[in-house]
Amino acid sequence: MQQWFYEYWTKNIRFGIKYKDHFLSKQTKFQKLDFYDSYELGKFFTLDDVMMANEKDEFIYHEMMIHTPLAVHPAVKDVLVIGGGDGGSVRELTKYPTIQTIDMVEIDEDVVRACQKHFTITAHKLTDPRVKLYFEDGLAFVKNSEKQYDLIVVDSTDPFGPGEGLFSMEFYQNCYHILRQDGILVNQHESPYFDNTKLEMSRAHKKITSIFPIATVYQAYIPTYPSGHWLFGFASKQYDPIKDFSPNVSLQASFGLKYYNTEIHKASFVLPNYVDKALQDARNK
Repeated sequence: MQQWFYEYWTKNIRFGIKYKDHFLSKQTKFQKLDFYDSYELGKFFTLDDVMMANEKDEFIYHEMMIHTPLAVHPAVKDVLVIGGGDGGSVRELTKYPTIQTIDMVEIDEDVVRACQKHFTITAHKLTDPRVKLYFEDGLAFVKNSEKQYDLIVVDSTDPFGPGEGLFSMEFYQNCYHILRQDGILVNQHESPYFDNTKLEMSRAHKKITSIFPIATVYQAYIPTYPSGHWLFGFASKQYDPIKDFSPNVSLQASFGLKYYNTEIHKASFVLPNYVDKALQDARNK
């Protein structure tokens, strides 16, 4: 009997993966967590039946999320990761010897522990001595934090369930307050393609541009995310992602990256016309 996992990208479109084994299914305090072993994508895990990461293409998302801001800010020392329970963003951050502290706030400890056991491709650096894990609500954490950060990475799920508050105006305002005067915020910014994700993209962009003096969007192509066309938000108090682009090329070359490079960085901020128009319309509403 063939076994298939299906994720509904819209009410009319579904994405299917044939799998060998469905080896973990658990209802956590916050969401339904499932792990699979597939024929084409290797291991993957889902939250509430939505793909979070798989072994074949997780590097695209995590490399673009992390190396883009670190090629712009010249002196990141303290980083806050909100979400990111699979550990992939932390894995990329630990490649930089100049980073001194990485605080990761994930509301669902079960996700982190399951990834440390079953998804070590991303989670194996969560034990780095610079990393401190907080299992609590990210919205409350940024509201109450007295620590200042150079970089905040919002590696969140979609804007429903446990991740809903991480797309709110209050959350973005509190992130702004705990960033240093030259701090950068990056966030997963949904897809511009389908109507449902395009709406969330527009809402997030409008909120962030109303708070940060520099706010733009960049893109990557991630085959297993809805439509394959995915966006990231880049917001800063000081640094422009193109004008202030100053990568440590020799350091990044030592990482053995599979997606991100200096040309990809520059090109990722050149958006298709339909995306530009949607973002402009969001700003003008």
